[in-house]
Amino acid sequence: MPAPRALILRAPGTNCDHETAHAFERAGAVPERVHINRLIENPALAARYQILCFPGGFSYGDDIAAGQILANRMKHHLGDLVREFALGGRDSLVLGICNGMQVMMRLGVLTRGVTADGETVTDDATAGSAADEQAPATLTWNQHGRYEARWVRLAVDPQSPCVFLRGVSSMYLPIAHAEGNFVAASPAVLETLRRQGRLAVRYCRGEGSQAELTDEPLEFPVNPNGAMANVAGVCDASGRVFGMMPHPERYIDPTQHPFWTRLDDPGSEGEGMAIFRNAVAYFG
Repeated sequence: MPAPRALILRAPGTNCDHETAHAFERAGAVPERVHINRLIENPALAARYQILCFPGGFSYGDDIAAGQILANRMKHHLGDLVREFALGGRDSLVLGICNGMQVMMRLGVLTRGVTADGETVTDDATAGSAADEQAPATLTWNQHGRYEARWVRLAVDPQSPCVFLRGVSSMYLPIAHAEGNFVAASPAVLETLRRQGRLAVRYCRGEGSQAELTDEPLEFPVNPNGAMANVAGVCDASGRVFGMMPHPERYIDPTQHPFWTRLDDPGSEGEGMAIFRNAVAYFG
């Protein structure tokens, strides 16, 4: 099988595209950083890729709301591309990291199939629409109102269908965001997403065991932004579309761990590499 090609979409303000491309390359993919204007001019370029990634940064300065302008440009100019990659038009993967998850939440692709009342539907026109004022969930300002940059512990839901998290039970990764507070429109939305395994990764204490998955709000800084149910990442029902606020591309080498010299065994690579290796393995 040829190596999968990864489209790393960048826009004004994106600043993690190089690191993300490097992580995909290390994992065995063939990444290419592509500016959104180039795609708008020639949408047919997307046909050459199997993976679409929205990297971190501050696209368009996070004006209006984090990820909102890039999401609007995607929706109005590249709607076919979004449908093709994220809504089942082809056997592909979509990953959003930090600002990328914010973009995906504005597009509605992570909460697709769930209404604001927590009902499961199949009509994409009424499910998870970013244009709908009653969107089932969103990302908003950190509860304490400040930009937050720190390392966090994460637990993975073992029932999650998420392709990117196969074989992963816990992670220790850095976060860096001001609008990472996951808020659901109703308790029913949280319950539906949880039941479907779509609350794929959550902030936790300790080492990130399954027993630490809880809907009870954890204190700061364990939960660094006040997210409901301690949610740090969400996937769609298929598991092929995944958004996460922590940055896996910032921990792909052992020496990127903040206390690597104190570890008994720092390992051969950082924990974030599993995200990218799983993406490549999906096409193997």
